[in-house]
Amino acid sequence: MRRHELSDAEWALVGPLLPRSVTGRPRLDDRTVLNGIVWKFRTGVAWRDVPERYGSWATLHTRFRRWAADGTFERMLRTAQAKADATGDIDWLVSVDSTIVRAHQHAAGARKKGPTNQALGRSRGGLTSKIHLAVDGLGRPLAFVLTGGNTNDCTWFTTLMDAIRVPRTGPGRPRTRPDHVLGDKGYSSRAIRTWLRQRHITHTIPERADQVANRRRRGRAGGRPPAFDKKLYRQRNVVERCFNRIKQWRGLATRYDKTAKSYQAAVTLAALLMWA
Repeated sequence: MRRHELSDAEWALVGPLLPRSVTGRPRLDDRTVLNGIVWKFRTGVAWRDVPERYGSWATLHTRFRRWAADGTFERMLRTAQAKADATGDIDWLVSVDSTIVRAHQHAAGARKKGPTNQALGRSRGGLTSKIHLAVDGLGRPLAFVLTGGNTNDCTWFTTLMDAIRVPRTGPGRPRTRPDHVLGDKGYSSRAIRTWLRQRHITHTIPERADQVANRRRRGRAGGRPPAFDKKLYRQRNVVERCFNRIKQWRGLATRYDKTAKSYQAAVTLAALLMWA
Protein backbone atom coordinates (compact mmCIF):
# COMPACT_ATOMS: atom_id res chain seq x y z
CA MET A 1 0.00 0.00 0.00
CA ARG A 2 1.43 3.35 -1.07
CA ARG A 3 0.97 6.69 0.64
CA HIS A 4 -2.60 8.10 0.36
CA GLU A 5 -4.03 4.79 -0.91
CA LEU A 6 -6.85 2.83 0.70
CA SER A 7 -5.91 0.48 3.49
CA ASP A 8 -7.25 -3.08 3.50
CA ALA A 9 -9.74 -2.12 6.22
CA GLU A 10 -11.03 0.83 4.17
CA TRP A 11 -11.29 -1.27 1.02
CA ALA A 12 -13.14 -4.00 2.94
CA LEU A 13 -15.79 -1.38 3.76
CA VAL A 14 -16.12 0.44 0.44
CA GLY A 15 -15.22 -2.31 -2.05
CA PRO A 16 -18.48 -4.29 -1.78
CA LEU A 17 -20.50 -1.06 -2.05
CA LEU A 18 -19.22 -0.09 -5.51
CA PRO A 19 -21.48 -0.80 -8.50
CA ARG A 20 -20.43 -3.80 -10.58
CA SER A 21 -20.27 -3.86 -14.37
CA VAL A 22 -21.54 -7.16 -15.77
CA THR A 23 -21.52 -6.25 -19.47
CA GLY A 24 -19.07 -4.70 -21.91
CA ARG A 25 -15.29 -4.88 -22.10
CA PRO A 26 -13.20 -5.62 -18.99
CA ARG A 27 -12.52 -2.34 -17.24
CA LEU A 28 -9.75 -1.08 -14.98
CA ASP A 29 -9.85 -2.60 -11.50
CA ASP A 30 -12.14 -0.64 -9.15
CA ARG A 31 -9.60 -0.56 -6.31
CA THR A 32 -6.95 0.90 -8.62
CA VAL A 33 -9.39 3.54 -9.84
CA LEU A 34 -10.58 4.44 -6.36
CA ASN A 35 -6.99 4.63 -5.15
CA GLY A 36 -6.25 7.07 -7.96
CA ILE A 37 -9.30 9.19 -7.10
CA VAL A 38 -8.41 9.25 -3.40
CA TRP A 39 -4.76 10.08 -4.23
CA LYS A 40 -5.89 12.98 -6.42
CA PHE A 41 -8.04 14.61 -3.73
CA ARG A 42 -5.66 13.90 -0.85
CA THR A 43 -2.79 15.59 -2.69
CA GLY A 44 -4.80 18.29 -4.50
CA VAL A 45 -3.14 17.76 -7.89
CA ALA A 46 -4.83 18.17 -11.26
CA TRP A 47 -6.38 15.10 -12.88
CA ARG A 48 -3.69 15.03 -15.56
CA ASP A 49 -0.97 14.83 -12.90
CA VAL A 50 -2.23 11.62 -11.23
CA PRO A 51 0.54 8.97 -11.52
CA GLU A 52 0.24 6.51 -14.40
CA ARG A 53 0.24 3.56 -11.99
CA TYR A 54 -3.46 4.30 -11.44
CA GLY A 55 -4.23 4.09 -15.14
CA SER A 56 -5.32 6.81 -17.55
CA TRP A 57 -6.30 10.06 -15.86
CA ALA A 58 -9.24 10.27 -18.27
CA THR A 59 -10.51 6.91 -16.99
CA LEU A 60 -10.25 8.09 -13.38
CA HIS A 61 -12.05 11.35 -14.15
CA THR A 62 -14.79 9.61 -16.16
CA ARG A 63 -15.40 7.02 -13.44
CA PHE A 64 -15.45 9.71 -10.72
CA ARG A 65 -17.89 11.89 -12.66
CA ARG A 66 -20.14 8.88 -13.32
CA TRP A 67 -20.19 7.84 -9.67
CA ALA A 68 -20.80 11.44 -8.62
CA ALA A 69 -23.68 11.89 -11.06
CA ASP A 70 -25.55 8.68 -10.23
CA GLY A 71 -25.23 9.12 -6.45
CA THR A 72 -22.87 6.19 -5.88
CA PHE A 73 -20.87 7.94 -3.17
CA GLU A 74 -24.04 9.01 -1.33
CA ARG A 75 -25.42 5.46 -1.38
CA MET A 76 -22.12 4.08 -0.13
CA LEU A 77 -22.10 6.56 2.77
CA ARG A 78 -25.69 5.71 3.73
CA THR A 79 -24.92 1.99 3.65
CA ALA A 80 -21.86 2.42 5.88
CA GLN A 81 -23.92 4.47 8.34
CA ALA A 82 -26.70 1.86 8.31
CA LYS A 83 -24.21 -0.90 9.19
CA ALA A 84 -22.84 1.16 12.08
CA ASP A 85 -26.34 1.95 13.36
CA ALA A 86 -27.35 -1.71 13.20
CA THR A 87 -24.57 -2.56 15.67
CA GLY A 88 -25.33 0.41 17.92
CA ASP A 89 -22.09 2.13 16.92
CA ILE A 90 -23.60 5.60 16.31
CA ASP A 91 -23.63 8.08 19.18
CA TRP A 92 -26.68 10.29 18.55
CA LEU A 93 -25.25 13.26 20.44
CA VAL A 94 -25.07 15.36 17.27
CA SER A 95 -22.83 18.42 16.87
CA VAL A 96 -23.28 20.95 14.05
CA ASP A 97 -21.01 23.62 12.65
CA SER A 98 -19.71 25.01 9.36
CA THR A 99 -16.36 25.80 7.78
CA ILE A 100 -15.25 28.06 4.95
CA VAL A 101 -13.35 26.60 1.99
CA ARG A 102 -11.48 28.97 -0.28
CA ALA A 103 -12.13 28.33 -3.96
CA HIS A 104 -9.24 28.34 -6.41
CA GLN A 105 -9.59 30.43 -9.56
CA HIS A 106 -10.00 27.19 -11.53
CA ALA A 107 -13.25 26.55 -9.65
CA ALA A 108 -14.93 29.53 -11.32
CA GLY A 109 -16.46 29.53 -14.78
CA ALA A 110 -18.93 26.65 -14.66
CA ARG A 111 -22.39 27.16 -16.06
CA LYS A 112 -24.72 28.64 -13.45
CA LYS A 113 -27.50 26.18 -12.62
CA GLY A 114 -30.18 27.02 -10.08
CA PRO A 115 -30.09 29.46 -7.18
CA THR A 116 -27.02 27.94 -5.52
CA ASN A 117 -24.74 29.12 -8.36
CA GLN A 118 -22.54 26.00 -7.95
CA ALA A 119 -22.24 26.69 -4.20
CA LEU A 120 -19.79 29.56 -4.68
CA GLY A 121 -20.15 32.84 -2.82
CA ARG A 122 -18.13 36.01 -3.13
CA SER A 123 -16.81 37.90 -0.11
CA ARG A 124 -13.82 40.07 0.73
CA GLY A 125 -11.65 36.95 0.57
CA GLY A 126 -12.80 36.10 -2.95
CA LEU A 127 -14.79 33.04 -4.01
CA THR A 128 -15.56 30.61 -1.18
CA SER A 129 -17.77 27.63 -0.39
CA LYS A 130 -19.13 26.59 2.99
CA ILE A 131 -19.59 23.07 4.36
CA HIS A 132 -22.41 22.79 6.92
CA LEU A 133 -21.73 19.57 8.82
CA ALA A 134 -23.49 17.36 11.39
CA VAL A 135 -21.45 14.67 13.13
CA ASP A 136 -22.22 11.99 15.69
CA GLY A 137 -20.72 11.90 19.18
CA LEU A 138 -17.56 10.25 17.83
CA GLY A 139 -16.98 12.92 15.20
CA ARG A 140 -18.09 10.94 12.14
CA PRO A 141 -20.15 12.72 9.45
CA LEU A 142 -23.88 12.06 9.48
CA ALA A 143 -24.82 14.69 6.87
CA PHE A 144 -23.52 17.85 5.27
CA VAL A 145 -24.82 20.62 3.03
CA LEU A 146 -22.72 22.62 0.58
CA THR A 147 -23.48 26.33 0.03
CA GLY A 148 -21.77 29.52 -0.98
CA GLY A 149 -19.36 30.88 1.60
CA ASN A 150 -21.40 34.06 2.15
CA THR A 151 -24.39 32.26 3.71
CA ASN A 152 -25.37 32.39 7.38
CA ASP A 153 -25.15 29.21 9.45
CA CYS A 154 -28.58 29.49 11.08
CA THR A 155 -30.41 29.81 7.75
CA TRP A 156 -29.29 26.30 6.73
CA PHE A 157 -29.74 24.58 10.09
CA THR A 158 -33.07 22.92 9.31
CA THR A 159 -31.86 21.83 5.86
CA LEU A 160 -28.83 20.23 7.49
CA MET A 161 -30.92 18.44 10.10
CA ASP A 162 -33.34 17.19 7.43
CA ALA A 163 -30.35 15.73 5.57
CA ILE A 164 -29.68 13.30 8.44
CA ARG A 165 -31.20 10.03 7.25
CA VAL A 166 -29.57 6.82 8.47
CA PRO A 167 -31.30 3.82 6.82
CA ARG A 168 -32.17 0.63 8.66
CA THR A 169 -30.58 -2.63 7.57
CA GLY A 170 -33.94 -4.30 8.16
CA PRO A 171 -37.52 -3.01 8.06
CA GLY A 172 -38.30 0.44 9.40
CA ARG A 173 -37.96 4.07 8.41
CA PRO A 174 -34.54 5.78 8.38
CA ARG A 175 -33.53 7.40 11.66
CA THR A 176 -33.56 11.17 11.37
CA ARG A 177 -33.88 12.46 14.95
CA PRO A 178 -30.83 13.00 17.20
CA ASP A 179 -30.98 12.47 20.94
CA HIS A 180 -29.38 15.88 21.56
CA VAL A 181 -27.94 18.69 19.42
CA LEU A 182 -24.88 20.81 20.22
CA GLY A 183 -24.28 24.07 18.36
CA ASP A 184 -22.33 27.29 18.81
CA LYS A 185 -23.70 30.84 19.06
CA GLY A 186 -24.23 30.97 15.30
CA TYR A 187 -27.29 28.75 15.79
CA SER A 188 -28.75 30.77 18.66
CA SER A 189 -32.11 31.91 17.34
CA ARG A 190 -35.70 31.63 18.50
CA ALA A 191 -36.71 29.93 15.25
CA ILE A 192 -34.12 27.15 15.68
CA ARG A 193 -34.98 26.58 19.34
CA THR A 194 -38.68 26.41 18.47
CA TRP A 195 -38.02 23.99 15.59
CA LEU A 196 -36.06 21.67 17.90
CA ARG A 197 -38.63 21.93 20.69
CA GLN A 198 -41.49 21.01 18.33
CA ARG A 199 -39.62 17.83 17.41
CA HIS A 200 -38.80 17.02 21.04
CA ILE A 201 -35.05 17.32 20.44
CA THR A 202 -33.09 18.64 23.39
CA HIS A 203 -30.25 21.00 22.60
CA THR A 204 -27.32 22.92 24.07
CA ILE A 205 -26.77 26.23 22.26
CA PRO A 206 -25.29 29.27 24.04
CA GLU A 207 -26.94 32.68 23.72
CA ARG A 208 -25.22 35.54 21.92
CA ALA A 209 -24.23 38.56 23.99
CA ASP A 210 -26.77 40.80 22.25
CA GLN A 211 -29.56 38.32 22.97
CA VAL A 212 -28.62 38.18 26.65
CA ALA A 213 -28.57 41.99 26.88
CA ASN A 214 -31.91 42.31 25.11
CA ARG A 215 -33.56 39.74 27.37
CA ARG A 216 -32.28 41.48 30.51
CA ARG A 217 -33.37 44.87 29.22
CA ARG A 218 -36.95 43.61 28.86
CA GLY A 219 -37.02 42.30 32.42
CA ARG A 220 -39.74 39.74 33.13
CA ALA A 221 -41.09 40.14 29.60
CA GLY A 222 -37.79 38.82 28.28
CA GLY A 223 -38.45 35.38 29.74
CA ARG A 224 -36.05 32.93 31.30
CA PRO A 225 -32.68 32.12 29.72
CA PRO A 226 -32.49 28.80 27.83
CA ALA A 227 -30.92 25.91 29.67
CA PHE A 228 -27.22 25.54 29.02
CA ASP A 229 -24.99 22.62 30.11
CA LYS A 230 -21.39 23.86 30.00
CA LYS A 231 -19.93 20.41 30.60
CA LEU A 232 -21.95 18.83 27.79
CA TYR A 233 -21.12 21.72 25.45
CA ARG A 234 -17.42 20.82 25.63
CA GLN A 235 -18.15 17.70 23.61
CA ARG A 236 -18.94 19.87 20.58
CA ASN A 237 -15.23 19.86 19.72
CA VAL A 238 -15.75 16.61 17.80
CA VAL A 239 -17.13 18.57 14.84
CA GLU A 240 -14.03 20.77 14.83
CA ARG A 241 -11.84 17.67 14.78
CA CYS A 242 -13.90 16.29 11.89
CA PHE A 243 -13.28 19.46 9.88
CA ASN A 244 -9.58 19.08 10.64
CA ARG A 245 -9.63 15.54 9.21
CA ILE A 246 -11.51 16.66 6.10
CA LYS A 247 -9.04 19.46 5.45
CA GLN A 248 -6.13 17.04 5.64
CA TRP A 249 -7.29 16.31 2.08
CA ARG A 250 -5.56 19.13 0.18
CA GLY A 251 -8.07 18.86 -2.67
CA LEU A 252 -10.87 19.59 -0.19
CA ALA A 253 -9.13 22.24 1.92
CA THR A 254 -9.07 24.29 -1.30
CA ARG A 255 -11.84 23.80 -3.82
CA TYR A 256 -10.64 23.22 -7.38
CA ASP A 257 -13.83 21.65 -8.80
CA LYS A 258 -16.00 23.84 -10.98
CA THR A 259 -19.27 22.06 -10.19
CA ALA A 260 -20.86 21.65 -6.79
CA LYS A 261 -21.73 18.04 -7.71
CA SER A 262 -18.06 17.07 -8.08
CA TYR A 263 -16.90 18.83 -4.92
CA GLN A 264 -19.80 17.38 -2.93
CA ALA A 265 -18.92 13.87 -4.18
CA ALA A 266 -15.30 14.34 -3.07
CA VAL A 267 -16.38 15.46 0.43
CA THR A 268 -18.76 12.48 0.56
CA LEU A 269 -15.88 10.15 -0.30
CA ALA A 270 -13.79 11.59 2.54
CA ALA A 271 -16.75 11.25 4.91
CA LEU A 272 -17.24 7.63 3.82
CA LEU A 273 -13.66 6.67 4.66
CA MET A 274 -14.07 8.09 8.18
CA TRP A 275 -16.58 5.30 8.84
CA ALA A 276 -13.87 2.71 8.12
